[in-house]
Parts: sequence; structure tokens; C-alpha cells
Amino acid sequence: MIYFDNAATSWPKPDCVSAAMERFLREHGANPGRSGHALSIQAGRVVFDARERAARLFHFDDPLAVVFTKNATEALNLALQGLLAPGDHVVTSVMEHNSVLRPLRFLEGRGVSVTRVACAADGTLDPDDVARSISSSTRLVVLSHASNVVGTLCPIGAIGKLAREHEVLFCVDAAQSAGAHPIDMEAMGIDLLAFTGHKSLYGPQGTGGLCIGERARGRLRPLLYGGTGSASDSDLHPEFLPDCFEAGTLNAVGLAGLAAGLAFIEERSVESIRQHETALTARLIAGLRAIPGIGILGTADAARQTAVVSFNLDGWSCSEVASALEENAGICCRAGLHCAPLAHRQLGTFPEGAVRFSLGLFNTESDVTTALDALRELAAHPKGAQT
Repeated sequence: MIYFDNAATSWPKPDCVSAAMERFLREHGANPGRSGHALSIQAGRVVFDARERAARLFHFDDPLAVVFTKNATEALNLALQGLLAPGDHVVTSVMEHNSVLRPLRFLEGRGVSVTRVACAADGTLDPDDVARSISSSTRLVVLSHASNVVGTLCPIGAIGKLAREHEVLFCVDAAQSAGAHPIDMEAMGIDLLAFTGHKSLYGPQGTGGLCIGERARGRLRPLLYGGTGSASDSDLHPEFLPDCFEAGTLNAVGLAGLAAGLAFIEERSVESIRQHETALTARLIAGLRAIPGIGILGTADAARQTAVVSFNLDGWSCSEVASALEENAGICCRAGLHCAPLAHRQLGTFPEGAVRFSLGLFNTESDVTTALDALRELAAHPKGAQT
């Protein structure tokens, strides 16, 4: 089996991740922060280790402002619904995932105005277009660091700078880039960074978080209220970080796995992971270009995108290509609209969608060669889907 669906979730996970989760369950699986006994204290240390490692990876100054959620979608909802109010204006792009599009559509019905900036045909975004969309009522700019459809990287640093110049907050959806591309919150001017644990951070599903920068602190409303293990003498929800945004018991066993995934990245370095994935992506793009009938979406430039490559094949629907690749070559990939309908409209692939290969650290040159061979065979038989 060849796994080319890492943009959905990374697989396989490093052995250290499952080992850390098993160790947590076997040795100190208590509720972190809820008791004063040794097991609870040990569990709390595991959670704080994950906070420290995430903060270090993103060059973020305060581990206590790393708020854990179950995924990037929850983190983005916390940022958007916790910040925006009727009369506010927010700037985003057409390349966003539904985890941004849908909360903003919901908020539009409650008096928030939204500007969706168009991108070029390859998914690239011009910072000047963002700047022109900012008005006196703009409170937030929210953008994905990398497209989940075509991998195109957004000029985060340039947009973070202009957000500071206009005194608006900047939220970045790093679901596709955290762990796969260097992120420096301070240097990039990021106020709110949403990440998921189960993709390029190599943690388990059910983990994610929001890094809340200093400019955004004190402005967010919690999505949930309840028990935190702190300030238990009051029925008022605490206002201090991270407790104010972490009501209820955390997924501590998942965070043990996330901490191990973050340690795995630290050991190898984001730069070396990026180098490996970029080399594979360049090899894949070069091979796809040589196959008649294949149209590549996005920049088709490995240096300007993550290890996500989407394409279509003449004579085949994207779902037929994905099914044939799995049946004939054991290749697992994703076809369709990838939870990003406006992106596909911009790319000209709505409503059919596209085939998406998303490579990862554990893929090899041999995997790419096998995939290209399988696609050459399909391209040679454009009517094969009907036979």
C-alpha cells in the first residue's frame, strides 16, 4: 500500500507516538489538573510538555497561551466566534477550507461582514489585494498558510506585516503547514495560530490547538464554560490562560502522543522534513507533466507549495482515477472537493473536483515512481473507466 493522503491525516505515525500514548495509559492515566496526587501531577506534566513543545516549534513566547482543542476546526471556531461581533469586518480568501468558510458564513447571518479575496488561477494570493480589502471596521484577517487543495503557500509574513500596520489581528490556519513548513509567529506577525495535531505534527486524531498571541489576549470569548480544576470555589468561569478556554477534561492521552510527535519533529527538524517532502513533490510534478492528458492544479512548483499535488486526467473522473489507482496499484489518495468549494470554483474544477496526492515524510521515491507508472497506464486507456 502507498499512502498519499497525508493532507487528511498523516500515516503511519512514528512509533514513539503510540508508545507515548500506551505509556500514559499504563503508568499515569489520571485526570491532569484535577487532583493533587502523584498520578494527576504526572499527567499534568505530560500536558505541559506538549504546550512547551508546540510553543517552541512555532517560536511562541508563552506555553500557557497554547490552548488545546480537539482539532484545528475547533481552534478556528474559537478564534472566529470568540472574537467577532455584529458590525465587525473580516478579510479572508477564496482558498480557505470549510473550517473557516462555514463559521464565517454563520457569523455573516449574525451581522459580521466578510470580504473573500480572490486568488490567481494557481491559488496564489497577492498581499496588496488583502490590503485593499481592509477597512476601518476590519477586526481580523484570517488565512490558511497552505491550501489543502493545491498546497500553494500564502505570503504569511507579508500579510502579517500589513495587518500590524493596519492594527488588525491576524489569524492563520496552519492545519496543512504546522510541522511541514517553518512557522515563526513573532517574525510572521501572527496573532492567532490554529493547528491540528494529527497531520504533519504526527500526533493522534482528536488533538489540536490555538496559540493566542499577546495582541489577541483578553479579546476572545470562550466557546465552552465548565469545570477546569481551577478556581473551584466559584461558579464563575476563570479568565486566565489556558483554563478559560479548556473547560472539561483534556484528551491527555492524545496530548501525550502529540508531545511525542513534536519531539520527533524537533529531533529531525522542520527544515529537513521540508527538504525531503519538497524533493518528492518536485519529482512527482516533473513526472506528471510528462504524462499526456494530465492537468496539474496550483503552482506546479514544489518550492512554492507543500507536498500536496492535485490534478485531473482527461477521459476519467477524479473519483474513477482514485478508485483505479487503489485497485491497480494500492495507492490511497483523495478525490473530490476536499472541503474547499470556493477554492475549486477559483481553480475551475467545481463541482467535479480533482485527484489529490498528499505526500509525507514516510513516502519514498519508489512510491512516486509506482504512482507515475500507474497513471501512465491509465492515461493510455482514457476509456478504461467505462470498460
